[in-house]
Amino acid sequence: MRVIECRDQRFPVTSAAMLFEARFRDGVQDGSVTVTFRRWRRRHAIAGHRYRTPVGVIEVDAVDVVEAGKITNADARRSGYPSAAAVVADLRGTDDLPIYRVRFHAIAGPDPRDDLAASAVLTREEVAELDRRLARLDKSSSYGAWTSETLAVIAARPGVRAGDLATSLGREREPFKLDVRKLKNLGLTISLEVGYRVSSRGQAYLDATSRA
Repeated sequence: MRVIECRDQRFPVTSAAMLFEARFRDGVQDGSVTVTFRRWRRRHAIAGHRYRTPVGVIEVDAVDVVEAGKITNADARRSGYPSAAAVVADLRGTDDLPIYRVRFHAIAGPDPRDDLAASAVLTREEVAELDRRLARLDKSSSYGAWTSETLAVIAARPGVRAGDLATSLGREREPFKLDVRKLKNLGLTISLEVGYRVSSRGQAYLDATSRA
């Protein structure tokens, strides 16, 4: 997923490049994991920017390229591995790709999207701004308008698996999930243990607009 620069740090970017395997998530959350190594063709994280992960928001402190032989055991332990050799052995991607060392720290506090999603009352200006934001998402899509029908299917089928929702719309699961994440970034949907539901903000928007 392309990393988008986000100057308003209240709303961090969700980047697939900065996701963590389940085995590292406790460490990210409790602060014992503060380094990660990735093989990237190009830089996918920016120092000073914040990114959402399944265990909360992290802020990147530094990003640099490091040779495999220069990875220290200390950094390896900070990344959740017992040794530098274990880091190198587990890196994904081909050997010709540069290795990026990303130093980061977890950000305490609730996800700002949660407060946004809880807004049950929208002003006329907020509705108009959501109209504009959703229209831009539709316009930039390579497969046509999708926001209205996606909101509608989530409203009608809360708690249904993403794959089943995608199939009902004739779409592939992963691109569909990526689109739902864009709606979540606007505070319109909430992720459940299985599937999604429309948030209070999302329902207020549906109630206030012809999209309903």
